[in-house]
Amino acid sequence: MKTSDFEYTLPPELIAQSPIEPRDSSRLMALDRATGALEHRKFYEIVDYLHPGDVMVFNDSRVIPARLKGKRADSGGKAEILLLRRREPGVWEALARPARKLPTGATIEITPDAGAGNGVTITGEITGTGEDGIRVIRFPDESRLMAAGEVPLPPYIRTPLADKERYQTVYARAIGSVAAPTAGLHFTPELMARIEERGVRFLFVTLHIGLDTFRPVTEDDPREHTIYREYGILDKETARELSRAKIEGRRIICVGTTAARIVEHAANVSQSPGIQPFQGWVDLFILPGHRFRMADALVTNFHLPRSTLLMLVTAFTGKELIDKAYREAIAKSYRFYSFGDAMLIT
Repeated sequence: MKTSDFEYTLPPELIAQSPIEPRDSSRLMALDRATGALEHRKFYEIVDYLHPGDVMVFNDSRVIPARLKGKRADSGGKAEILLLRRREPGVWEALARPARKLPTGATIEITPDAGAGNGVTITGEITGTGEDGIRVIRFPDESRLMAAGEVPLPPYIRTPLADKERYQTVYARAIGSVAAPTAGLHFTPELMARIEERGVRFLFVTLHIGLDTFRPVTEDDPREHTIYREYGILDKETARELSRAKIEGRRIICVGTTAARIVEHAANVSQSPGIQPFQGWVDLFILPGHRFRMADALVTNFHLPRSTLLMLVTAFTGKELIDKAYREAIAKSYRFYSFGDAMLIT
């Protein structure tokens, strides 16, 4: 297995720069792993593929306004921070630029607009350094950080977003991600009501999405890649319902790769059959050869080449079928990445 096995060429015009309205009118490619069949539908037609008793698992993490713009206290030069995860109150891991000018001991000053955080300067002190521009930053006054920041869009999206809520799922609740669980962006309250009427059970887990969403795998052998840990929560009721569904032979449909990662991680670390409640750091890197213990079906978008997300989807689907699906999607001008179209893999 090589990282180059997960490479493909995408015409730039197929990278979606803005979301489709309404959310559920995006395109849906349905893949049947048993037969290899592909069907082209609209996302709201996903109801046709669902059965009474199915369980859909959603990641309810909400994107924080994690991008902070400021200046270096020593020189007045520009500085930018992307918050990644909270270590403890007032202490965050973050991507900082320009990293070489932000060593341990440096101070960053962030002055929000007058309407956000009362325009009072927030200071952050670099207390530690890591690889790839990662810094540990202590904020003496953390309470105003969220008002000072901007919601970070992926670097391949260059069109400003008119409505910031379009980069949130309609069920986003738990604050903590730096990127949206994009498979969930296709769901509307009305579509979710129709799905529930069909007899499908909704369960919610939390996985706060971090750095790996933004970076490709650079090692030649993907097994040498270290995945960035993300904090997850799967509560007692959800664990009980997932275990019951497995015993009863009902399908578990993960909405997004992040939902799949946390349920698979929780199942892997559980000390008994089924799945137990989980809260902690998730570092499961799913590659071809992984035995999926919980996920029976997957809703997902079309992912970047050489990404851990494409590797997970390949592990779930099989390389031959996923390659066929991506060729078909490009030939039929599907929209790719965060604001793009979706796949249902059963």
